[in-house]
Amino acid sequence: ASGHWDGTLSLLEHDIETPYGLLHVVIRGSPKGNRPAILTYHDVGLNHKLCFNTFFNFEDMQEITKHFVVCHVDAPGQQMGASQFPQGYQFPSMEQLAAMLPSVVQHFGFKYVIGIGVGAGAYVLAKFALIFPDLVEGLVLMNIDPNGKGWIDWAATKLSGLTSTLPDTVLSHLFSQEELVNNTELVQSYRQQIGNVVNQANLQLFWNMYNSRRDLDINRPGTVPNAKTLRCPVMLVVGDNAPAEDGVVECNSKLDPTTTTFLKMADSGGLPQVTQPGKLTEAFKYFLQGMGYIAYLKDRRLSGGAVPSASMTRLARSRTASLTSASSVDGSRPQACTHSESSEGLGQVNHTMEVSC
Repeated sequence: ASGHWDGTLSLLEHDIETPYGLLHVVIRGSPKGNRPAILTYHDVGLNHKLCFNTFFNFEDMQEITKHFVVCHVDAPGQQMGASQFPQGYQFPSMEQLAAMLPSVVQHFGFKYVIGIGVGAGAYVLAKFALIFPDLVEGLVLMNIDPNGKGWIDWAATKLSGLTSTLPDTVLSHLFSQEELVNNTELVQSYRQQIGNVVNQANLQLFWNMYNSRRDLDINRPGTVPNAKTLRCPVMLVVGDNAPAEDGVVECNSKLDPTTTTFLKMADSGGLPQVTQPGKLTEAFKYFLQGMGYIAYLKDRRLSGGAVPSASMTRLARSRTASLTSASSVDGSRPQACTHSESSEGLGQVNHTMEVSC
């Protein structure tokens, strides 16, 4: 893998070899002890910069991320300046995109990750957590649609593709009708960037693959025999005025209510991480606290520094114990962080709560 520094933001860019081709990855910060890496995966039509820069450059978010290494993944051929795939190139399936990620985790020596995915990226990260549960500590899934495309949807997508340009087709996936009709500066800016920054032929391949995805194979535990589910804490996020709302509601109904938080953001359209970074940062902070990463996220004004709290040390202890004892039995890492020990003052995380904020 090659890497070079982008000196301006102390980002390190890498091209990582995976079983399904090279993956462009940008690392922000350095690994912090035993803590998971935050790994992001962007939506179709975007890349990590267009999808996540506003959010990760937000001041309060930087307060959080300085305690973690951040790993931004660009889907194949979607990064800025990507060369066009050759004629006849077969774009990886959604399953294969998920199966590329262990190579990234291993390359940097991360033990596990907390994933933040949007749209197609949320689908990929959910797949990744289903196939490799031991590598995923928690997931923030924004605008996820767990349903595959029926062929009527597919035909409609095909037809609209004939009548409108690719950036416009993608915009109707990213933004609500209301946002598109109002044609805000944000929408105009994204229309331009999607058309100019992302290689259009490569984008078409990713778009086609996303639109031929299958249903995400998840069911609420106890509803069907041997139900597959996400075993880590999940925070679902959608704007209350977003094209993805139905999909996210459906996803919520298929997840374990004891480990899922559903955040519906008021006055927010298709890209809450761009339009509401403050609210999202606060929700993310509570999510991390619920997982036991509390010590260094206490209110800065109250604590003179990051003193490990009791729950932090307990979490570290329980994790070590679980890794040595239980994981050898069935090869799976039990959820080391149980809510009882780490959700001090955060009992509400214990059940699916629909928060409108």
